[in-house]
Amino acid sequence: MSSGAAHSVLAASSRHAAAAPVRVTGLGFVTPIGHTAATFDDALFNGRSAVRAQSLVIAGFDPIELAVAPCDFDSASVRSSSRLPLDRGTAMALSAARDAAAEAGLHAGSFDPERLGIFWGSGLAGAGAFDDTTRALYGEQRRMRPTTVLTVMPNAAVAELALQFGAQGAAIAYACACASSAVAIGEAMRAIRGGWIDVAVVGGHEAMLTPGVMASWHAMRVTAPPPDGAPDSACRPFSGDRAGFALGEGAAALVLESEAHAKARTRSASEAMQLFLAGYATNCDATHITNPDPAGQVRAMRAALRDAGLEATQIGHINAHGTATTAGDAAEATSIREVFGDAVPVSATKAIHGHVLGGGGAIEMVAALRTLARGMLPPTANLRVPDPAFDLDFVRGDAREAANLRYVISNSFAFGGTNAVLIAGRGTGR
Repeated sequence: MSSGAAHSVLAASSRHAAAAPVRVTGLGFVTPIGHTAATFDDALFNGRSAVRAQSLVIAGFDPIELAVAPCDFDSASVRSSSRLPLDRGTAMALSAARDAAAEAGLHAGSFDPERLGIFWGSGLAGAGAFDDTTRALYGEQRRMRPTTVLTVMPNAAVAELALQFGAQGAAIAYACACASSAVAIGEAMRAIRGGWIDVAVVGGHEAMLTPGVMASWHAMRVTAPPPDGAPDSACRPFSGDRAGFALGEGAAALVLESEAHAKARTRSASEAMQLFLAGYATNCDATHITNPDPAGQVRAMRAALRDAGLEATQIGHINAHGTATTAGDAAEATSIREVFGDAVPVSATKAIHGHVLGGGGAIEMVAALRTLARGMLPPTANLRVPDPAFDLDFVRGDAREAANLRYVISNSFAFGGTNAVLIAGRGTGR
């Protein structure tokens, strides 16, 4: 087969895949800005930040002032099927997934367990449990629990979720730094499109607000200091005076289903059935482990558009990765301008829920889906004076009405050079 013929076959295959959207039938989340749609939306569309100041005190070192976005969440109250102790992040994952399954009406008997998969992302799963363990071992000379490995292993949440739902299909953990959960969502979409499974519980989590991890991020000089009297303004994506991000924590879960399976199982035309995933792409810059490459991001966004069978002009909103770092925002602004020009409104929600790292892509997909459901574009909090080098249409100040919004894009760009781009839509199909 000639290269031209092969390209035509691949293009036809892509168009065929895009014709069958993967439905989002349930959402669940534990975030710094709320655990319910009402509280999440209130903060999202009013630009209300959950970032606060925290003093990190470690023996032998000067105190460190950090901006963080913690969750109001009692992880000790979460019980698992395995009856093992849970890392805080795994507890968040279970809570979010249970809520997503409840919204979707996903229960035993409503699916074939061999056709249910778990696809989950986290950059540093088990961070809290590992920090606690090393402190006990080296600082207090206490014995380690025999269940330590099971608590801190990267697929701990995946294993707990599989037990929770009796999932006998693929159960895979993804660790791609800040793109982890976006990759997990996209790969689940591909598995459903490919016919390998009918339904998936997908998403990601992160719970890194522990002394060792916070000190590590501070040492990289990418975290923002909390401004005196206004710590909630620490994270200022795309601002001329941006100074880094605020570490957050949380989890978000989605129930994804093939169109046929969702219709047969739910037999309803609920709001959830109106939301779907339309496109996905992931690639790697392969240029630098921390400095993002706009060219790689451009390739990823264009590949996601091709996967969805869409033109750039059909995208109505961009939920940017927007970390508020000097290099990160500059690279993303350049890549967005290259693909979309200045015509598509851009928001960055890390300003209000913090940078949830491996769980960020899933939480930001929830924000993108709520944007679609409400027909309203969220403002980028703390963005008063955009960097003059960025010629983009930033949503700032107040939320913006977008009654005819059909497609949104969510970017996740990670250390290591991994890029992941997801496209979501609203409606009965393409």
